[in-house]
Amino acid sequence: MSILKSFLRDRAASATIEYGLLGALISVAILAAILQLSANLSFDSIATLVSDTMK
Repeated sequence: MSILKSFLRDRAASATIEYGLLGALISVAILAAILQLSANLSFDSIATLVSDTMK
């Protein structure tokens, strides 16, 4: 337990934890955006857009 306390007191470790949490939050936001976009788009709608563009 003392190792964990000393790790949490260390400034470099605190910064590492903060960057890890920030990275996790950004990953969740990106995943949510991708899932939202994939729910709105289907292969048929993309194929139609490409087909119409090629005409």
